[in-house]
Amino acid sequence: MKSLNKSLILNVIRQEKQISRAEIAKKTRLTPPTVTNIVNELLEVGLVKESTMGVSKGGRKPILLTIDEKHSYIVGVDVGGHKLRAILTDLNGNNLVHYSQELPKNLTNDFFLRVLTDAIDKVLADSHIPIDKVIGIGVGMHGIVDSEKGISIFAPNFQLEQIPIKKHIERNFSLPVIVENDARAFALGEKWFGQGLEHSTIMCVNVGVGIGAGIILDGKLYRGHNSLAGEIGHTMIDINGKLCTCGNEGCLQTVVGGDRLIERTIEKLKKGQNSILQNNKNLTGYDIHQAAIQNDPLAVEVLRETGTYLGIALTNFIHLFNPSRIIIGGGVANSGDFIMKPLIHCVKERALTIEAKSTEIVRSNLGEYGTAIGAVTLILETIFAVKDD
Repeated sequence: MKSLNKSLILNVIRQEKQISRAEIAKKTRLTPPTVTNIVNELLEVGLVKESTMGVSKGGRKPILLTIDEKHSYIVGVDVGGHKLRAILTDLNGNNLVHYSQELPKNLTNDFFLRVLTDAIDKVLADSHIPIDKVIGIGVGMHGIVDSEKGISIFAPNFQLEQIPIKKHIERNFSLPVIVENDARAFALGEKWFGQGLEHSTIMCVNVGVGIGAGIILDGKLYRGHNSLAGEIGHTMIDINGKLCTCGNEGCLQTVVGGDRLIERTIEKLKKGQNSILQNNKNLTGYDIHQAAIQNDPLAVEVLRETGTYLGIALTNFIHLFNPSRIIIGGGVANSGDFIMKPLIHCVKERALTIEAKSTEIVRSNLGEYGTAIGAVTLILETIFAVKDD
């Protein structure tokens, strides 16, 4: 019970940023002596510190409490389809050091684990933070993940299976490690630090090389029976479609993933459509977006098609989960209104009810390290989140 109360108080201080002991007692419904005793323990270990004086309500001005963000640090790693990103943050999720690198093709399990270890070593070295101040490492890994065992069961973009991520990192760094699917980590980051703060039921869709969704139901991360929930990119929409990295044909990823965006542009160019992109030999998603900004008809058309396909997929998920807000992140989402407008228009046209048609759909504001911040949140959750089971 004491541990539960401690987590409860810590979480209130984190959420309120600055709060008095009396206000903590009101919000948690704990007795003032209980709050005082637990706060004194938190002050003693340095997780909490006294900051400014609050506003008096008739007596002495209360001393406000806040999280000491420099007490501890966390490493977060995002392993996407083509790129690895690593960060080191403080307890408030502030990104202090970051590092990214393209992942080579033809990876093996052992080589991938070496790359992962080197990235963590890099952010730790660049931060100059003593290792005893680091409390854990979170990893958001694309594909199917067993979060309890910390194993990547299947990473489709690498065609790798059974990667013992948790065991390997814990052996190398002697720190607690939590491994989660990247889209679910992204959703947790949005719930704590981004566009999901005020919402209890949200769906976060990460649209990059692959497409994954993280689902928060009633404030809690939903994983499904076998940790498969949210694999929206591998929902099949065309039985005669292109071969996907998962081995099936016609998955959503084969229509709106980052690689497919480029392929569709090249196909249109080969058919003779005029575009400022026609002499670009190393086409990227960024190039397509920049061409759309210059009103290039082909680029605008490709992005509009992508937004419409995404809108159809999200309409289906609105009918399944009925979230209050959908948050779009990932590289493809950086194309902004070129994708968001047709996406939202599609939902308004196709959703069943007036309320469903009005589902809020917004872009992530966490930036390119959003999933890495989510990976950090996997560790923060073990400190702050109140467990009621």
